Amino acid sequence: MPPRRNCGTSPRSTMKTACSTLVPMLANIWVPLIRNRIDMLATGIKSPIGVKIASARLADIDRVAQQVERIARTVPGVSSALAERLTGGRYVDIDRAAAARYGLNVADVQSVVASLIGGENIGETVEGLARYPINVRYPREWRDTPEKLTALPILTPGGSQITLGMVATVRLSEGPPMLKSENARLSGWVYVDVRGRDLASTVADLQQAVAAGVKLEPGMSIAYAGQFEFMQRANARLKAVVPATLAIIFVLLYLTFRRFDEALLIMATLPFALTGGVWFLYAMGYNLSIATGVGFIALAGVAAEFGVIMLLYLKNAWTAQQAAGQAGEAGLQDAIREGAVQRVRPKAMTVAVIVAGLLPIMVGSGTGSEVMSRIAAPMIGGMVSAPLLSLFVVPAAYWLMRRRAARAVLNGKAAVGQTE
Repeated sequence: MPPRRNCGTSPRSTMKTACSTLVPMLANIWVPLIRNRIDMLATGIKSPIGVKIASARLADIDRVAQQVERIARTVPGVSSALAERLTGGRYVDIDRAAAARYGLNVADVQSVVASLIGGENIGETVEGLARYPINVRYPREWRDTPEKLTALPILTPGGSQITLGMVATVRLSEGPPMLKSENARLSGWVYVDVRGRDLASTVADLQQAVAAGVKLEPGMSIAYAGQFEFMQRANARLKAVVPATLAIIFVLLYLTFRRFDEALLIMATLPFALTGGVWFLYAMGYNLSIATGVGFIALAGVAAEFGVIMLLYLKNAWTAQQAAGQAGEAGLQDAIREGAVQRVRPKAMTVAVIVAGLLPIMVGSGTGSEVMSRIAAPMIGGMVSAPLLSLFVVPAAYWLMRRRAARAVLNGKAAVGQTE
């Protein structure tokens, strides 16, 4: 069965009808169909990355689009790149004045070309369980050469019979099979698919390569579209939200402990608590994304909770030692040891519950597992670094913060004894 020929209209001074060979339901890029539809609905372009070239001349758009296609294939992470071809259409030039003399307009002539040459379904036949369309058009021997197309008969509204060559010039003229416009400018698109690398890094390298290897004529422009735009908007929003959130957390910590140094201690330990999540992402081969960012935010919350609870236990133990009259360095060491040991079992239970709850998400393979596993990965990796940090680093840091005060208290007691 020959491929279907679809016809359209070109916005030229003399109206033309374009016919291009298309394969139905086939996208010109190696992207799964469901993913293709999702990308198209979300971003308006049927690939994760799209490069839009805009100009007033189709030849310039076609030339630059093919250059971008060649350059994109050399960028690491790009699995396929395809530029839309703006040539390959075959046109029938319609003479408006000649058609008007016979009472015909452009739409009438286009209808004849589309139905009698391209074919038109007029019904359907049922043969058992199969259904077949009934398509009517001129026989192939009437339409296989431009000369025979010129002799095709057309009926006018007045009932007279003329030929297609009397109202149209039939010749093999090159032109675009389809025209796209955006912001009132002609445009051509380059579809780029990415595998094995994050979109942000791929787009950054693609932009640098295109800027270095493509020379634009005056009046031309290149724009980038695709899924990475959501990440850019999310990153721009996070640049404002994350500092504000950290500031609010610091204020809450200060209101809880009433000391600037203790609040700063909890805030300073957070980046080190996240290292386990970073290494686990590296081991799993995951790239940074919005999903992993959500996982790191959740991990930071748990790590801050670990640090706050540990610090409260240390403060309570130190207060008890001071009340018992052991306010020196030895008393501080005993208080830190007692407070840290009291948190070992609860912390182990907390870590075990979190890991046991997130492991099924990591090993799952159902719908949505790709996103959920990237949210859970930082939490699972952080359950190694965050507990160790709160068990070893926070007590050591508290010892460094309170050692001078404990030594001063001990020296003060010694001075009072000498005076007496």
